[in-house]
Amino acid sequence: MKRIWLAGGCFWGVQAYFAQIPGVLDTSVGYANGQTPNPTYEKIAASGHAETVEISYNPEIISLAKLLTYFFEIINPTLKNRQGPDKGTQYRTGIYYQDEADLEIINSVLTQVQKKYHKPIVTEVEPLKNYQLAEKEHQNYLEKNPEGYCHIDLNKIPRPSPEELKKRLTPLQYQVTQKDHTEPPFDNQYWDHYQKGIYVDSVSGEPLFVSTDKYDSGCGWPSFTKPISETQILERTDKSHGMLRTEVRSKKGNSHLGHVFNDGPPEKGGLRYCINSAALKFIPEEEMEKKGYGRFKHLIR
Repeated sequence: MKRIWLAGGCFWGVQAYFAQIPGVLDTSVGYANGQTPNPTYEKIAASGHAETVEISYNPEIISLAKLLTYFFEIINPTLKNRQGPDKGTQYRTGIYYQDEADLEIINSVLTQVQKKYHKPIVTEVEPLKNYQLAEKEHQNYLEKNPEGYCHIDLNKIPRPSPEELKKRLTPLQYQVTQKDHTEPPFDNQYWDHYQKGIYVDSVSGEPLFVSTDKYDSGCGWPSFTKPISETQILERTDKSHGMLRTEVRSKKGNSHLGHVFNDGPPEKGGLRYCINSAALKFIPEEEMEKKGYGRFKHLIR
């Protein structure tokens, strides 16, 4: 897991945008690179801080260069202390880093982006300083307030191209997640796997299931009684192969995962999430913190 901090105007919209991008593991909003200790939302204009989004990401899924390319698609880097209708130093654009190795990548992307503008880019690039989390009510603001203010078009979330996915996924992973294929039962990676840990989307890295909820259903595919969060799972009616089933897909990656049936253990809700191993990647419990999934360790029993 790696981290980068991006200031792109009002942090409500910037967080909502990056939270939906495959490969982004977690986001939070805060105040960065100002002078005043303990800044608050009400007094940020006088603090010198910028509204900033902390982004934790999996570099095996999305590179820093790609993240920054997406960042420059939602800002005007030639505007100083302003984005959209919002004006003030807190709305300046900035890229803040902790890893010195990131600076070369940042400068390379800036050089390419500058070619698109006649005016000079004024996005500041600095080591991260004085970062503080914003108040609880501002975290995931648009998730809690879907009709709230946003200066970004959230209908244009970038996705990896088929060519990019083919380079990163195995042929089986691509066929299952992108073409809705089904792998053979009893001949797949996780059908009889019971190590403690978390199962994430093999395409996007988003957390899907934990080992605590996995059980042997006898069907030959990994089976779970429930997902980590129902909000991370999309359900669709599937009438293929002359059957009526409920398909399940990941929300962020839009990966085909499998199907959900109502023949699971009654004492655990009665559902059976029958999932293709190729749609999953397993992270052992002892690696969850390092890989960016530490916040889910309390679910492992």
